[in-house]
Amino acid sequence: MASLQATTALMGVSLAVLILYLIRRDHLYLMHGLFWVAVAVAAAVLGAWPGLIDRLALWTGVAYPPALLLLLACMVLLLKALHADMVNTRIERDVRRLNQRLAMFEADIEQQANNTSDAPNP
Repeated sequence: MASLQATTALMGVSLAVLILYLIRRDHLYLMHGLFWVAVAVAAAVLGAWPGLIDRLALWTGVAYPPALLLLLACMVLLLKALHADMVNTRIERDVRRLNQRLAMFEADIEQQANNTSDAPNP
């Protein structure tokens, strides 16, 4: 069992190092990376001390500790997906507003060009 704990902890630490590398190389936004680093550290902690999830399940009243772990993982992923949808909606709204402003700007430029071409030449 000790080798499983070491393997799981090593996988969590390796994931955290990979995420920090991606943040450093600017392949991952800092705030998103911090979330995933927290997830990797939690995985490393739960891998190193598997009795921790048993105690947490006992404290919350869940009879089967792995079910609590899966429930927590599903909740975290659901919240992450909800946040991603909120950010996507904000970006789409900003792009729509930017397109509208650009269209108004182009219409103003076209109107000014028509007004100057209609003016009599002295």
